[in-house]
Amino acid sequence: MADSFGAKSTLSVSGKSYTIFRLRALASDAELARLPVSLRILLENLLRHEDGRVVRKEHVEAVLRWDPKAAPSQEISFHPARVLLQDFTGVPAVVDLAAMREAFAGMGGDPNRINPLSPADLVIDHSVEVNYFGTRDSLVRNAELEYQRNEERYVFLRWGQQAFENFRVVPPDTGICHQVNLEYLARAVMTDAEGRAFPDTLVGTDSHTTMINGLGVVGWGVGGIEAEAALLGQPVTMLVPEVVGFKLTGSLREGATATDLVLTVTEMLRKKKVVGKFVEFYGPGIASLSLPDRATIANMAPEYGATIGFFPIDGETLSFLRFTGRSADQVALVEAYCKEQGIFRTEGMPDPVFSDTLELDLGAVEPSIAGPKRPQDRIRLAASRTGYRKSLHSMIEKSFADVDAASLAKWCDEPSADKPTDEAVAARMLVRDKVLKPVAVEEGDTSYNLRHGSVVIAAITSCTNTSNPAVMLAAGILAKKAVERGLSVKPWVKTSCAPGSQVVADYYEASGLLPYLEALGFHLVGYGCTTCIGNSGALPDAIVDAIKKGDLVAASVLSGNRNFEGRINPSVRMNFLMSPPLVVAYALRGDMDWDPYSEPIGKDRNGTPVYLRDIWPTSEEVRDTIRSAVKSEQFKTRYDNALVGDVAWQKLNVPAGKTFSWDDKSTYVRKPPFFENLGKQPQPITDIVGARVLALLGDSVTTDHISPAGNISKTSPAARYLMEHGVQPADFNSYGARRGNHEVMMRGTFANIRIKNALLGGEEGPNTLHLPAGTKLSIYDAAMKYADEKVPLVVLAGVEYGTGSSRDWAAKGTKLLGVRAVIAKSFERIHRSNLVGMGVLPLEFAAGEDAQTLGLDGRETFDIKGIAEGVTPFKKLEVVATKADGTKKTFTVTARIDTPNEADYYLNGGILQYVLRQMAK
Repeated sequence: MADSFGAKSTLSVSGKSYTIFRLRALASDAELARLPVSLRILLENLLRHEDGRVVRKEHVEAVLRWDPKAAPSQEISFHPARVLLQDFTGVPAVVDLAAMREAFAGMGGDPNRINPLSPADLVIDHSVEVNYFGTRDSLVRNAELEYQRNEERYVFLRWGQQAFENFRVVPPDTGICHQVNLEYLARAVMTDAEGRAFPDTLVGTDSHTTMINGLGVVGWGVGGIEAEAALLGQPVTMLVPEVVGFKLTGSLREGATATDLVLTVTEMLRKKKVVGKFVEFYGPGIASLSLPDRATIANMAPEYGATIGFFPIDGETLSFLRFTGRSADQVALVEAYCKEQGIFRTEGMPDPVFSDTLELDLGAVEPSIAGPKRPQDRIRLAASRTGYRKSLHSMIEKSFADVDAASLAKWCDEPSADKPTDEAVAARMLVRDKVLKPVAVEEGDTSYNLRHGSVVIAAITSCTNTSNPAVMLAAGILAKKAVERGLSVKPWVKTSCAPGSQVVADYYEASGLLPYLEALGFHLVGYGCTTCIGNSGALPDAIVDAIKKGDLVAASVLSGNRNFEGRINPSVRMNFLMSPPLVVAYALRGDMDWDPYSEPIGKDRNGTPVYLRDIWPTSEEVRDTIRSAVKSEQFKTRYDNALVGDVAWQKLNVPAGKTFSWDDKSTYVRKPPFFENLGKQPQPITDIVGARVLALLGDSVTTDHISPAGNISKTSPAARYLMEHGVQPADFNSYGARRGNHEVMMRGTFANIRIKNALLGGEEGPNTLHLPAGTKLSIYDAAMKYADEKVPLVVLAGVEYGTGSSRDWAAKGTKLLGVRAVIAKSFERIHRSNLVGMGVLPLEFAAGEDAQTLGLDGRETFDIKGIAEGVTPFKKLEVVATKADGTKKTFTVTARIDTPNEADYYLNGGILQYVLRQMAK
């Protein structure tokens, strides 16, 4: 390695000496202080990896001279210290690594060279589903079912752990990867075998990898494709980013939670348009936030669009590291290193210079929810009834045809009041009679009515909130007060509590609050992502039937980070994010058509109305419970055996060997086709000629739409494949669980039942037209028919294409369906990168243009010219759309190949093919 700046030096801590690369060798403290702390960490990363080739002196100087007002233009190579994987995205990564070993051997290489070069941890957290709930044995029964369904995958992962070096697996039912990372895996400052000390950095195969930014660790989510390349030692190529400073002042008011804060931050930053930018928090308000509060805010960086949401290391970080069981020597190293490098936040440090700033007084944060379809759509709790009613009207507008405009306005905007006006009551009655017609349900001895807005799922779920003792214990305190007043959850609500760490169960037990949560049906159901990623499990048949019968818009409430349509449960169209105590409150109420400030949540044993304010926990109650119930020993005890696993994990029959023995009968793990007949040189790239539109999509198409993770519909092509291979519907599992099988996943691409394809007039469902005949087929069947006809495919879309989770299969499936290019108004960062990583060309319409303004209806054929001449970053390409009558429409698009490295990936047909060819040289 080069050391052009003479930065290599020694740091002594606790009697040990470490090699470090001093930032002070580059500039004075004052000069360094102008850089955001997150960029100082990138600067050190470049300094340590300077080799004169991939990282050159001028790259270091470019970051040092960073111009906060300039548009990003300088490409750099970031080398993450480690990689974090979860099992949904981790399984296909390990499948690809296993296939790469065979492909590399076929190219004349040593297959044992295919190993993670960066430390990698895979946490199995995405596979547990809420099949059993409301009973004390729900946790055990869901875990048993999880093993039954996923044994093939788990055997494969245990094989990978023994076959690959530098690769650890955290077994099922331990916790959610981001919470395990925060409480156990992350070190804040790392050391290596060469005795070097350096900042802990990472990339992860889950969007919410950013949660670790709350601990002062720079890291973000990437596609599984990029993560695999990072595992093999390839840097993450990126442009030196803009950094938006978010100044926090004051402290949260009584009654406001960290969840309310993060929903407010998400709304503000979405409006600020920070996609592709770093966000760094600063200001005196940080001191009032606990480390879990900071992690809650950092967790939702994907929802506000930023690459990271970063909090620098400070005294609170050190306290958290100590409390969660990191060694005294480790904490001492973190403190000494960060202070030496000028990356330790103190109250008196000068504010860095940022590309842009915004500010929030924490005291202005109000209790809030978000929904019903996007996490950035915050609704003040005081306006939640109005927000719900307006959303319902927009979703079923035709049902309001018999409601006059004046009455509709009075109903939608009914003000909060202890006693509604006569006009408000009249409007309610009219809407109730014309629109809100109930559907009677009978379940055994229980009968009730469901209507629009009925809450049928209430889930305490997701790393966003379950890592935060304040909101988790607040939910328990609210439950205790509710039970003591004689309140109960409505019978149609499916309740669940799925902590992201076993430590949560320990402090629930210690606090004495668990029995009260259980009394309301919030039994522990598993230690994993569950409802937040769509693993909510099936609703009771009677409820599903009622929803279908009345065409009801049912609701879920969850303490998660994502609420996209079709994600939580196929029968639920409204999904609202909120704090854990509010989840319990809405479960008690049972519907969204409720004003929490003026209407009672229920009645006590004496028939007296009980209001939310009567059972809401005070800040003092929460603080006292944290002090008495949350103990350092809980973290140490739980994580001492984090890698061991339970008896079921230990009993798995794991094959030996350095290459995997593929089972052609397996429906979970199949050898992928991406490296078949891979030569040492790539084939020349060509223009796209005569392409047909596979789907014409609108705005905010998510990766859940493109590659759903939830249940496999019994009528889908994936279901047909599974049944042909002897799998019965009861054993379908989810798309997420079958990501190791490309046959299932390509059939599941664009299989979301809520996707709207304008080729079919906006009809919901995973179908399209096969052209020119115009035959309606499933998207998969149409794609296969086009493949037989050797017709290339394109997808047309609007803004924010690919927003949501960092799903590599959203790109892999697109590739396997034969899609050569996606033309959209804009792309989500990770999905755009994943498309390039799979050799699919992301193209952006010119400003002000889209399919509609250009008069395109998706029935045209498309020629995309200029590719064969070579694709360079942001190259302009010509597209010619030809209608059936021969009329042509020519327009220009921009190739969203953003860096020279990405151009190389595209030239090679994908990033992994590029890596293999480089290793074979």
